[in-house]
Amino acid sequence: MTGSRQEDYEHAGFDGQLTPGTSPALLLVDPARAYVDQDCPLYAGVEPAVEAMRLLLADARRAGIPVIVTRVLLRADGSDGGLFFRKVPVLRAFVEGSPFGEFIDGLAPAPDDLTVTKQYPSAFFGTALAAHLTANGIDTLFIGGLSTSGCVRATAMDAMQHGFVPIVVEEAVGDRDPDIHAANLFDIKHKIGEVWPIGRVQEYLGKRGGAGSP
Repeated sequence: MTGSRQEDYEHAGFDGQLTPGTSPALLLVDPARAYVDQDCPLYAGVEPAVEAMRLLLADARRAGIPVIVTRVLLRADGSDGGLFFRKVPVLRAFVEGSPFGEFIDGLAPAPDDLTVTKQYPSAFFGTALAAHLTANGIDTLFIGGLSTSGCVRATAMDAMQHGFVPIVVEEAVGDRDPDIHAANLFDIKHKIGEVWPIGRVQEYLGKRGGAGSP
């Protein structure tokens, strides 16, 4: 991300900002073993993002905000994944019974959390997530998860399109390629929502409920 690129986007008018509302939730997108298990083709070397997700989850719980965790779960033949499965056959890592689809240690939803099962990139597509958020008065989503260029971006886009303020937590998302990761964060920041460093999120949550990790 160069200064000239930043200036060009802002000069062109991609400089709007969204502010969080009064009722936020934490949304963790697909914290699956596939991305941290080196035996899986989807391994992405995103361990630092996973650690940041754990911190973020702990702070969200201390602040008392709702937590939503998504997972991908497909039939054994991948038929419910449609064209997505045909385009990305490595999604077989998420078929029923695959250990790679299990939650990463420390990031599994608690009984009181909402678990959203999906078959496509966005947490909103083909799920009841938007209805759940609306029914519970949630207007803002702090988003962490995997991967930045795929399911995180798709979810942030749909959050915005459904009227929920998406705030992607910079250190708590990851991708297999650092350049693609950075490019997608840049694009999300200028066209979709906000990208906040985790320290800013922790400060925000701390003011709500005494959270905030050092």
